[in-house]
Amino acid sequence: MLLGEASHGTAEFYEMRARITRELVERKGFNIIAVEADWPDAACIDRYIHDSSSDPLLESKPFSRFPTWMWANQSVLEFTHWLKVHNEKISSPEEQTGFYGLDLYSMFSSMEVVLNYLEEVDPETAEVARLRYGCMMPWANDPAMYAQVTLTRQYRECEKDVLDTLQNLMKKRVDYCRADGKRFFNAEQNARLVANAERYYRTMYYAENNSWNQRDQHMFETLQSVLKFRGPTSKAVIWEHNSHIGDARATQMSARGEFNIGQLARQEYGDNAYLIGFGTDHGTVAAASEWGGPMEVKQVQPSHIDSYERICHETMTDNFLLPLRKPLQEITRNKLLSERLERAIGVIYRPETELQSHYFYAALPRQFDEYIWFDETRAVEPLTRETIKDMPDTFPFGL
Repeated sequence: MLLGEASHGTAEFYEMRARITRELVERKGFNIIAVEADWPDAACIDRYIHDSSSDPLLESKPFSRFPTWMWANQSVLEFTHWLKVHNEKISSPEEQTGFYGLDLYSMFSSMEVVLNYLEEVDPETAEVARLRYGCMMPWANDPAMYAQVTLTRQYRECEKDVLDTLQNLMKKRVDYCRADGKRFFNAEQNARLVANAERYYRTMYYAENNSWNQRDQHMFETLQSVLKFRGPTSKAVIWEHNSHIGDARATQMSARGEFNIGQLARQEYGDNAYLIGFGTDHGTVAAASEWGGPMEVKQVQPSHIDSYERICHETMTDNFLLPLRKPLQEITRNKLLSERLERAIGVIYRPETELQSHYFYAALPRQFDEYIWFDETRAVEPLTRETIKDMPDTFPFGL
């Protein structure tokens, strides 16, 4: 079940996804919640909902890099509290629900996780890994600079070093898993993230390489790893932006040679993947005006006259669910098949250039299996407005 959002800062989207997810967990046995967030930050929530007494969103403060409000907000806080209460009712850890991050921006914090793990289980291997990861450390505060430096081809050895660390970890899988399979899985995913993130940053400035595809491929492979780890009966709910979970083949992304996790899920799982998009016409949204800028509560402009959002607004209905895979009336789906504009607001919102910055063409019934509409929406409530200066979670796309 892939649940989208038309912005990274709209409370109704988070709250509706939480409501749907609660029903799926309680009624349908879903046991994985995978989100568009860094693996180490999501792991803090996973530990809390299983066995920790301290609330990470309020105490250890994960998601402290720009954009902090994307996950450190009141809606997510309330949902994690529900998850903890739910898991406490289930005695078997294998049957409890887990919370996982799919994204790849935590390269340096993931290195730290791998090294800390190896220090405990295999100090000699930890020392080797520390030397290999040292190649990347000059750019710990600005991973994007690494992408520019690699244009000189002077640091190609970093690629080999991070891959060797991952491969060495995998060679000792049996021994490490025997001690603690869950901890090894966490270290393995962080090591894989480091390798994929290094490649992502390294290719960001090459015109012939598509870093968007690398990112979504990583997210999909991470999802598959979690599904495999949780066993053959596992079921996952994915929370990501519409631009990631809607089938890219139904949008102008496809013409640019881009794919996304929604397309990959449909190709891999067929009708067992169900894609739900979200939309709104007007209201407020939490967003910044520039990279690393402060969160602002911005007014969302009324939708463009040629957009799907305008069609939904003109129904004069506050909110509704629109089935698209199995519509109540086939004529409704057919009338919506013609491509129209669709709005996407990320962590940056620039109303003054909205048509150029935030709209793209899509065929809604092919993009999603269902669409959820909120005519007027409000901004998420952040837990803090403090931000650590570092790579934005959604750099360079904002989605």
